[in-house]
Formats: sequence, C-alpha cells, structure tokens
Amino acid sequence: MGNAQPVLSYRRDLPNGDIIQVVVWLLPEALPGSTHPYKYRLHYQTADGSDVIRYDNERGKGDHRHFEGKEEPYRFESVKRLALDFYEAVRQARKSGGI
Repeated sequence: MGNAQPVLSYRRDLPNGDIIQVVVWLLPEALPGSTHPYKYRLHYQTADGSDVIRYDNERGKGDHRHFEGKEEPYRFESVKRLALDFYEAVRQARKSGGI
C-alpha cells in the first residue's frame, strides 16, 4: 500500500472458533469513494467460516458494512467510532443470533 501506515492490525480467535479480524491503515490520501484517509476491514466470522459482519471501504465503493448477507452504507466518523460500532454489531449478533 505504498506509504500507508498501519493503525490497527490484529486477529482474535474466540474459544468457540469464531474469528474477529481488524485491519486499519492510514493512507497518504483518501481512497476513491471515501472522504477520509483510512483503509479498513473489520470482520467477524463464525467457526464454520460464515461471514457475519464486515465493515470495509473498497476502492471506488466507499464506506459500507455487510451484516447477515446484506450490504448497507456506513458513515465513517473516526477510527474509534468505527471500532465501537463494529464491536457493538458483534455483541448484538452474538446476543440475538445465539452466535
């Protein structure tokens, strides 16, 4: 990613086999489709490999989230808010879906 600087990068393997992965980079300039200089992917999947939640900003597509097979726009405010929103979505999914 050229002059990109890592901001966050970790993976958590939960005791039940689920996986949480968070990657955030600070770029020299915003990606097409985004208004901020961050490239990110926050992902939660179940032990069987099912994609449950993903927040990302693909080049040209902009900020959005995937939740239970649906894609919707996401309004990026800050890296902190992004992480809080992601973990709240994970908490809700685990609570309501028995995940």
